[in-house]
Amino acid sequence: MGGLFGVVSRDSCVQTLFYGTDYHSHLGTEHGGMAVYGAKGFYNTIHGISQAQFKSRFVDDYKKMEGHSGIGAIDDDSPQPLIFRSKFGIYAVVATGLIANKNELVAELLNEGASFTEMAGGGVNNAEIVAYLINRGDNIVEGIASMRGIIEGSICVLVLTPEGIYAARDKVGRFPLALGRSKDPARKSHVVATEASSFENLGYELARFLGPGEIVLLSDDGVRQLKPEGNQKKICSFLWIYTGSPSSVYDGISVEHTRERCGRYLAKRDSVEADFVAGVPDSGVGHAVGYAMESGIPYRRPLVKYTPGYGRSYTPPTQEIRDLVATMKLVAVREVINGNRMIICDDSIVRGTQLKNLTVKKLWDNGAREIHIRPACPPLMFPCIYASSTRTTAELACRKAMRALEGRDLDEPSDYLDPSSAKHAKMVDWIRRDLNVTTLKYLEIEDMIAAIGLPSDQLCLHCWLGK
Repeated sequence: MGGLFGVVSRDSCVQTLFYGTDYHSHLGTEHGGMAVYGAKGFYNTIHGISQAQFKSRFVDDYKKMEGHSGIGAIDDDSPQPLIFRSKFGIYAVVATGLIANKNELVAELLNEGASFTEMAGGGVNNAEIVAYLINRGDNIVEGIASMRGIIEGSICVLVLTPEGIYAARDKVGRFPLALGRSKDPARKSHVVATEASSFENLGYELARFLGPGEIVLLSDDGVRQLKPEGNQKKICSFLWIYTGSPSSVYDGISVEHTRERCGRYLAKRDSVEADFVAGVPDSGVGHAVGYAMESGIPYRRPLVKYTPGYGRSYTPPTQEIRDLVATMKLVAVREVINGNRMIICDDSIVRGTQLKNLTVKKLWDNGAREIHIRPACPPLMFPCIYASSTRTTAELACRKAMRALEGRDLDEPSDYLDPSSAKHAKMVDWIRRDLNVTTLKYLEIEDMIAAIGLPSDQLCLHCWLGK
């Protein structure tokens, strides 16, 4: 997915930018970067973070940076921020999300005479595409607005200029942008971020969330709206289920509270007997806490996460790296596992390979008596077309089950969507047997929507419904 952070201050912004960007490290594993503007002009720095944490890669850089405004990004697709000299002057830009029609846009821009810097491994940087499209406008605001109309997918943008930071949420608010202000009014400092939870420890408080399609300018004078929000919202439901930090809030709804409510709904529809409830660290923990509160079954920790040096196993771009991270970061506690029946809450089952080979196997190998898996969302039926989380239909666990049951790939899985249907039950049982667990029961989509607390027409449910 990726995350953005920006700050405008009358004094040095560099330390705030460094730590604020770092607070988005859970949203990506490949690239990190920062850009500042100050008395000496623009300066940017970009590093790969696949083999090192953001802080360790940038700690020397940030100490050399000088400026009163800056932007940063964590992204799995494109190294950024990039600095451009344009008809609007010099600016730096960061853009996270997914450009679904990237190839078509690159061909169109090349035909117009554009040229692109080749990234390592091939491909074109999303920030370059965004900048070219912005430059088509009569000004930066109109350029951003027209760019969002051309791009298929979802893009949030920060543009750093001498006058401040232009911040733009994607047109239907699929991913968040939050505005914060300094708790000390004398500082006259403002921030914008994907994760509102990045504000508190840096001395800022949440002011509000940008609306879908809204564009604002952060400057020394405060925050000024340049384009109002649109009338359609489709925020990603997976933010609350998995992607977001437990400490964060999206459009006023707490991630941790949502996960607890998911766990409660799982427990309400369940009757299995067990010795304890556990969550797959870290994103399954909140769901398990809610399950334990509702069921009265005690919460325990049969698996603990060794945090230093290991990121999230869902976000790396290759299965080999995902498996390695998942293998190394989770450590089994045999004394808790041996001889016990356990309910294991996880945020989701995407491919199923890590849960099967690197979690369930560890539990059986350490003497588990029964393993009951409870994912906190329905079966994922479709790959995401708005972020780079799931890549193909074929890799999804439920599609593998359908292929095995039907003897072919299905273009339309409508017969399997209804959780009360016989085909759905067969699909779930196939996945259960493939995972080698005692029972498997998913959260139903109505319960997931209720746990989030927004109307269904304001949520993106594409991963489950295909629309």
